Amino acid sequence: MKILMLGWELPPHNSGGLGVACYHLSKALSHAGASIDFVLPYDAHHPGTEFMTIHAATRLNPIHKFGIMGAYDSKSVSELDLDKIDMRDLQTMRGVQKRYVGFVERLLKKIDAPDAIHAHDWLTMEAGMRAKQLTDAPLIVHVHATEFDRAGSFGSGNPIVHEIEYQGLMMADRIIAVSAITKNIIIHKYGIPADKIEVVHNAIDIDSMGAYEYDGRTYNYLETLRSEGYTVVSTVTRFTAQKGLTQLLRGFARACEKYDRLVLLLAGDGEQRDELISLSAELGVSDKVYFTGFVRGKQWRDAYSVSDVFVMSSVSEPFGLTALEAAHYNSALIITKQSGVGEVLRSILRYDFWDTDKLADQLVGIATSPALAAQLKQDVKDEYTRLSWHDVARTCLRLYERMKIGATA
Repeated sequence: MKILMLGWELPPHNSGGLGVACYHLSKALSHAGASIDFVLPYDAHHPGTEFMTIHAATRLNPIHKFGIMGAYDSKSVSELDLDKIDMRDLQTMRGVQKRYVGFVERLLKKIDAPDAIHAHDWLTMEAGMRAKQLTDAPLIVHVHATEFDRAGSFGSGNPIVHEIEYQGLMMADRIIAVSAITKNIIIHKYGIPADKIEVVHNAIDIDSMGAYEYDGRTYNYLETLRSEGYTVVSTVTRFTAQKGLTQLLRGFARACEKYDRLVLLLAGDGEQRDELISLSAELGVSDKVYFTGFVRGKQWRDAYSVSDVFVMSSVSEPFGLTALEAAHYNSALIITKQSGVGEVLRSILRYDFWDTDKLADQLVGIATSPALAAQLKQDVKDEYTRLSWHDVARTCLRLYERMKIGATA
């Protein structure tokens, strides 16, 4: 089975969960016998990707990618028609996307025709549609997030991106949604028939986490507080409206009014950083909130390891791989009801993203009940270890086969 995989990022040059999911899905598909050509918009070394062939659509480096063309940025998109975009302009998202489409056109003349085209999110949908036109291979669109998710509760997002998503979803032969929440958005916001969409939840590759010895020196001050009876609450995320971090701060501040021995670790970065720093001061908890900046590698693992409670506060989270990662590193989980990962985990506490009072009560409840905290940590481990990327790959392969048979019937 030959797969043309169209993605926008891979570890270690990823800015979020999209690249992580693409990597582990591709790896599991390869182990199941698939041959994968993976197209990226930038040029970089990706260790541990020998199982597939990676193609760089441009000579941009990952630093450029994190600047003007971050994997989740849609605010600057102002032109729908790629024909009006200058392919030489790599300073805009649309310019890079046009170069990406052109590269896919040329690539298809050099490689064997794919049995299936697998495109991830709006960033690659146009390239997927063009590849389908050129090869007549079935197009699978994998939706990790929609523009409605990225907008959070602050409007509906960029209408141009909505149009790209609509076109891609309409032209797709099959759609994979990472959760039932995402499937419902696709049905109700884009008018796509339910029977065209298959829910395939993400998973976690425990083996890839490797043996890791936590270095308490990274967060020495927080460890000192833990030894004095403080509970460390954390989140690892992008600082955007979608992630509900202002509500998290407000809920945390309310919790501190009821129970003083709490601290909050905010690991990540984004456009809301300064707003969050100001809000923590306004709420009187600036001495209890710690900002790490963007983390990866050792610092990323240590941020999970120092945590007692992990909160996913998202306004709209199609899935939420960080919750599975936090569970692996022995955190109790509090997750909004608007997060898709709650469809595969039961041993968690949940709240509506806007209900800061309930969040505060849940934080205090875990912090003041060691028995509750221990039970949540143990039970969620029993749940997340049953999730496997190999199962996800088998589901995708069956889908490819059905599409291939349907295309030749």
